Amino acid sequence: MSNKPVYAIVGLGLLGGSYAKGLHDAGYHVIGIARRQETIDYALANNFITEGSIQPSDIHKADIVILCLYPKVMIQWIQEHKHDFKPGAIVSDIAGVKRNVVKPIQYILKDVDAEFISTHPMAGKEVSGIEHADPSIFRQANFIIVPTVDNSEKAINAMMDVADILKFHHISLLSIDEHDRMIGFLSQLTHVIAVSLMNTHDHDKLVDYTGDSFRDLTRIAKINEDMWSELFLFNKDILLEEIEAFEASLDTFKQALKNDDEETMKHLFIQSTNRRKKFDK
Repeated sequence: MSNKPVYAIVGLGLLGGSYAKGLHDAGYHVIGIARRQETIDYALANNFITEGSIQPSDIHKADIVILCLYPKVMIQWIQEHKHDFKPGAIVSDIAGVKRNVVKPIQYILKDVDAEFISTHPMAGKEVSGIEHADPSIFRQANFIIVPTVDNSEKAINAMMDVADILKFHHISLLSIDEHDRMIGFLSQLTHVIAVSLMNTHDHDKLVDYTGDSFRDLTRIAKINEDMWSELFLFNKDILLEEIEAFEASLDTFKQALKNDDEETMKHLFIQSTNRRKKFDK
């Protein structure tokens, strides 16, 4: 009898499908849970999962359950199905925010024998749906585990195993506050900038003139409006602070340009170049 854990992936979209495919390819028994039978059929036909169901109660078969749902839906889903988890099950997520998510879920699960430990795979594409799922997106990506004082070493190690199986490039452990502040700058602010840049001018012919700079800067402006609105509002206070910090930085450059201050501009260029080099290692 195999000692390998049985996984359940709830939500077989881009990331959920990529998790399922990666775990299944590595020889693990993977149960897929989705709302639509068509999604289950696709996942079975393309060897993403071992078995699948549109019945959430099938999570009772799994040792480890990974919820690939939007934060609001996830909290509600756990509330409705908390008694379906297998005794001793480890439950995790892929949500892009942790404050106002982790503690409420751990509170919901406090009266059942299941442990919630939060994670965040820093990977994705500008498309959605299981048909675009591909575990290779994890190969150069970072994986963040966000434990609390209520988490066990067993749960932390289980998530490290997931990251290892899926071949993530780097694993980090952050607190809830550290995670949301980091994500507010590195992810959420960058999406705000890309969206704002894309919305600055409306000109049908711009696409005929653009080069790589504009394409690179606005790649993430193709954005899921439902998911990102929810994530931004969950992290509203931190994101507002990061927007204000960016406004101050932009204003510094604006004033240097207005005043013909070439030295300040050069200093900013040199500083940004040196900081960017760290990402090329």
